[in-house]
Order: sequence, then structure tokens, then C-alpha cells
Amino acid sequence: MGFTMGLNLLLLVAMVATNILSLYHLSSNIQSKPPVAPPVPDHLLHQLQTIRATINHLTRLQPPAPPSAKAKKSTVTIPSDLLLYTHLSPIASSCKDNPDLLHQYMSYTPFSLCPSDSSVAESLILRGCHPLPRRRCFSRTPSSIPTSLPKTPFSTIPEKALLWNNYSCKSFSCLSQSNPNLGFDMKVEQSRFLDFKSDLDLPIPQFLQLTKTSKSVIRLALDIGGGTGTFAAQMKLHNVTVVTTTMNLGAPYSETVALRGLVPLHVPLQQRLPVFDGVLDLVRCGHAVNRWIPVTMMEFLLFDVDRVLRAGGYLWLDHFFSKRADLEKVFQPLIWKLNYKKVKWAVVNKNDASGVKNGEISLLDLNDHLMPNAMLCQDILFFSRWRNAISLHLG
Repeated sequence: MGFTMGLNLLLLVAMVATNILSLYHLSSNIQSKPPVAPPVPDHLLHQLQTIRATINHLTRLQPPAPPSAKAKKSTVTIPSDLLLYTHLSPIASSCKDNPDLLHQYMSYTPFSLCPSDSSVAESLILRGCHPLPRRRCFSRTPSSIPTSLPKTPFSTIPEKALLWNNYSCKSFSCLSQSNPNLGFDMKVEQSRFLDFKSDLDLPIPQFLQLTKTSKSVIRLALDIGGGTGTFAAQMKLHNVTVVTTTMNLGAPYSETVALRGLVPLHVPLQQRLPVFDGVLDLVRCGHAVNRWIPVTMMEFLLFDVDRVLRAGGYLWLDHFFSKRADLEKVFQPLIWKLNYKKVKWAVVNKNDASGVKNGEISLLDLNDHLMPNAMLCQDILFFSRWRNAISLHLG
């Protein structure tokens, strides 16, 4: 009996001691600080931010949810024609990056007159939203149709043949008075590209003589940033077909090119040239191609020019301007990546107010896109001459 009671007492003491030890261990774990989590890597944080931004952006573009009794109606609605277009053709990512402009541009009534909002269209195109998705409205036309159109590219252009609503100037004379170099005075344009004014000028007759000497044929050309199309007009007189890319930035450039009997392309510089590979004899880059273009875009443009030029064609950088240091460190190596033969390379100081202030220079660069076989022959010829020179030296 006494032994049994002693054993029970010992078991009771052991159980109590075990519980006390368990409570002590539990309380010490609760009071101790949790281990510090390792820091999140920067690249993972950047990816998470990108995913969050994408989700927020897609949420903005989703159609508003049906209203409920407790929820307010959403004020953001997507134009119905924009939703229809997305089922037929993909929309450029740059369009989605500018939803406010895109919605403003696409808020129109189908099968009616298009809104008079060319400034919105130009803003979208300059931001890379091209081609524009508006498809089902009637373009606006002048109230009166001219009885005759210019028979030559340098004839007087009828002002009633185009719409002036979107421009501050309402006539060609107003544009010419504001800036004679805009290209709207046909008397001035008639003499352009025909004579020397500085080392940067390459008259068209001399250029054609150079191509004739090298036994090259010039039939088809593209003028990038060609303004009112004067280069195309002068080349037309020599039976050369030139298509001009232009934008309507503050003036009716595209309409003027067309009224002169030439072909305008309303495309931005960042777009892939709408021309098949290796079909052009000449690509000229006018004033629009300059140092304000981002370097990556400039590189894409030059290699796209290389894509559309045939072997033996010419790249003409006309009055390209930049800071002298940028030309030596950035643009000259970029141009020389194409490995073209240099026909003419001229650099002069830019003497206008901007040029003096920023230390800018102007460049004329004419390059010959050599045929691969010709380049190979030149390498072999150089190697052969080098071997002969070594042999003579050793002999």
C-alpha cells in the first residue's frame, strides 16, 4: 500500500515537472524575436513592379463592370469601334501606352464624317501608334473642287484644294512669310538641289553624273522626311520616281506633296519602312533625320535603309547635324557600321544661332551600298597586292 502511494506521488511530481518545463519552453519561444527574412533581390523587385504596373494598365483597359446597387458607374469606357478593331487586327503597343489619346481618337460615329482632329492623329503617330485604328468614317474634303490641278511639280498650288482648319496659317503665302525654308514657295523650290551654296550641297546633276560614272542606274528612290517633296519633284524631271515620307506638323505637307503630282507616305521615323527588301536605288535622309533622334532609333533606321537598298544603291544623308563630339563618338561609328563605300563626306560648322550655341556641325554623307561580290573582290585584290608587296620586299 505504501509502495503504491509512493509510486503514484512520484508520477504526479514527474508530470507536474514536465508541464512546468513545457510552459517555460513555450513562453521563451514566444518572447524571442522571429528570424529576419533575407532581403528581396533588386531584379525580383523590378519584375514585381513591372507585373503590378501591367496589371494596373490592363485593368484600365478592361470594359467597365456592370453597375450594382452599391457600386458607382465607371467613368472610363472604351469606344465600341476600338473593341471591334482589336478583334480584326492587332494594335501597336504604343497605342495602348497612350489610352487617353487613343480613346479620344476612336470616339467617333461610324459611317459618318471623320472628326477634324488631325492633331490627335499626329500625336499618336509620333508616339509610335501606327497604323491608326480608325477605319469606318468618311474623310473630310474641301467644300469646292478645283477645276484644274498643277501640271508640273513647280506650278502654283491651288489653296482651295485642301483643308486649313487644323493649321494656324490659312494660306501658302502665310506659311512662306513665317518661314521661307518650309518649302511652300514654288519660286524658291524651283532652284533647290540644283547648285552649290556650300560644301554640304550636292546638286542633283552632279549626283546623277557620279552614278553614271560608276555605271549605276537610279530609277526608284525614297526621301525620308522630304517636307513638301521638292527633291522628288526635281528627280521627277530626270525620270526618277521618288516616294516621300512626311508628317503634317503644323502645315499641310502631305497634301502639298500629293497636289504636286508626287506620292506622300504618312509614316513616322520609328516605323519599319513600308518597302520590300533590296528594291530601291537611292534613299535620301533629309532634315528630319538629325541628332534629336534617339541613338537606338537611328540605328534601326539605318539598318532598315540597308534592308530596302539594292546592292549598288546609295544612302544620302543630307545636312545631318549634331554636336561635333557626338558625330565623332556616336554617329560616325554608327554610320560606318554599314561598311559602305564613301562617295562624299563633308563636315562644316553650323553657323546659325543653335549651331553656335551648341557647337553643332552639319554633315553631307553619300554612300554606295557595294555588292557583296564587289566587296569580296576588293578584299582579294588587297590581299593579293599585299602578298606581292611582301614577296618583293623579301626578294
